[in-house]
Amino acid sequence: MQHALYTIIIILFTVLVYFVMNKLYRRFSYPIFIPVLTSTIIIIVILELAHIPYTKYMTGGKWINSLLGPAIVALAFPLYNQRHILKKYWFPIITGVIVGLLSGMFTGPLLGELIGIDQTLILSIIPKSLTTPVAVQVASGIGGSSAMAVVSVMIAGFTGVLLGPVIFKWTKIHSSIGKGIGLGCTSHALGTAKSNEYGEVSFSMSSVSMTLCAVLGSIIGPIVALVFS
Repeated sequence: MQHALYTIIIILFTVLVYFVMNKLYRRFSYPIFIPVLTSTIIIIVILELAHIPYTKYMTGGKWINSLLGPAIVALAFPLYNQRHILKKYWFPIITGVIVGLLSGMFTGPLLGELIGIDQTLILSIIPKSLTTPVAVQVASGIGGSSAMAVVSVMIAGFTGVLLGPVIFKWTKIHSSIGKGIGLGCTSHALGTAKSNEYGEVSFSMSSVSMTLCAVLGSIIGPIVALVFS
């Protein structure tokens, strides 16, 4: 009974923090205030101050985490609504996804080799632009660390969401399709959530990009790993 109560408290606590941060983001729409980032920081700080270990928090957090799969599947609905755009622009979509995927998989390891980081870490950041469940499997399959892969995925997600709008402005990218593909390729689920601010077309394109990157990345990942082995 006590365990169940603690689980419920953790879930409500997490949802409440996100709800408040989402309200803040709607009031002050600066990239630094994106709810996922601010909520994560606040929860970490509170857990540290209250001396609550991660394993104890995850007794409730795992239930929220389990919703990731259904949330990704739910992206099929806006994707279906924009199916005519997929048929019309299939070539630039596929091309953009492949370029974005290869850029994401090569830039991290190349930078890692330049600064001389550990080989295991280099292999762990190869799938950084893939959605977390796929990135973990790819990293473990090519000899990397699953834990470090999760960290690199989070960093890629937050970085893309924070810098994406700035890059779009500097490079004068106004296309809804371009924004969606860019965010989906670089920032996976976080980028897809951000792309919703640019409209349903961007949201759909981002979900397409994220899905294609996950599928193609699981095939290309081991080949990229051979280059850096």
